Amino acid sequence: MFFQTWVSYILILFYFCVQNVNGTFKLQEVFRWSAVDYAYPDEYTRAQAIATQRFVPENNLPVGIEIWNDKLFVTVPRWRVGIPSTLNYISLHNLGTKSPRLIPYPDWQSNELANCESGLTTVYRIKADACDRLWVLDTGTFGIGNTTQNPCPYTLNVFDLSTNRRIRRYRFRPEDTNSNTFIANIAVDLGNSCDDAFAYMSDELGYGLIVYSWLENKSWRFNHGYFLPDPLAGDFNIGGLNFQWFEEGIFGLSLSPVLTSGERILYFSPLASNREFAVSTRVLQNSSKVENSYHEFIALPGRGPNGHVTAKVMSEEGIQLFNLIDRNAIGCWNSADPYHCTNIDIVDKDDTRLIFPSDIKIDNSGYVWVMSDKMSNFLLSSLDFDDINFRIFVAPLNVLIDNTKCNVRTHQ
Repeated sequence: MFFQTWVSYILILFYFCVQNVNGTFKLQEVFRWSAVDYAYPDEYTRAQAIATQRFVPENNLPVGIEIWNDKLFVTVPRWRVGIPSTLNYISLHNLGTKSPRLIPYPDWQSNELANCESGLTTVYRIKADACDRLWVLDTGTFGIGNTTQNPCPYTLNVFDLSTNRRIRRYRFRPEDTNSNTFIANIAVDLGNSCDDAFAYMSDELGYGLIVYSWLENKSWRFNHGYFLPDPLAGDFNIGGLNFQWFEEGIFGLSLSPVLTSGERILYFSPLASNREFAVSTRVLQNSSKVENSYHEFIALPGRGPNGHVTAKVMSEEGIQLFNLIDRNAIGCWNSADPYHCTNIDIVDKDDTRLIFPSDIKIDNSGYVWVMSDKMSNFLLSSLDFDDINFRIFVAPLNVLIDNTKCNVRTHQ
């Protein structure tokens, strides 16, 4: 608690300085890299890793973030050779260091490629819960697209952040996945106790939603037409690139605050889509509903053109933030209003620094953290390593939504 207060104090001072210089409060850059680097024990070990291609700097793309106390977690999937660690963190004591080296979490050995029992092979997005646990989905894959190999199975790994020890490893059932499965996102739902916990995971290319119960230590899978891509929304224009991702289904996930009825709402959207969908967690948490819940999934109106989203999050006040990857922007919606394009607004936009805002999170102090990583350029073109390619930003939520349709005060 002391550290969280200390970080908030530092960030508040940082913002007052920024206000005096720039005259505005919006997303402010905290960290940036041309290429990410790692905190090797010494320079000789790092040089050996480069010489043997265990570390190829230009092949490392940070994708996901999460914040817990003094740690800012950063994931790097193993899409190409030379990714030494897939789950890492930055110490927030290093706020004055612009390009800090990534520290493997919990250690180097736990990030060993193809160590299926005790290592992590490829991690995308992660979630820390209020019980000081980090939920980590390991896809067990190496490569991407046609190059994908599965040296390890899909597993859900949960770490105790207070001790940095893994406290659970759950291997998915064969029925949870299929030959096209690619699970890239996770949302975690806490009930009245730490044991009353569920994880929801989106199967982007296998078109399913997997639910895991911590208490029962078992999983089940929902299938639905709303998980599929929209055949009219597969064309993308990002950072000067035009390309087609027409097979990408359910991806972005966010959970509402607890409703008066006791459940939450899970909001989700396929990547190749401009629409939002929703379902009650009461449905998802009931495994008997797998075959009998079609009409309990709700289709909401569209976000309008260029509404592709990969990451979203909802605050305890019911403000949903999401990345609009075609627009180099972060969007917002106040769930006190009907979901409609007229109630959606932009909280920040930058055609240089926000090219592919890949992940967005809200910490316990109400600060919004955003990563941009030029992912489409990395996958489909190339990156200029003489330029800044990866950035992490921060801003208070109430500042971001000020003077937008999402401002809480306008709904009081």
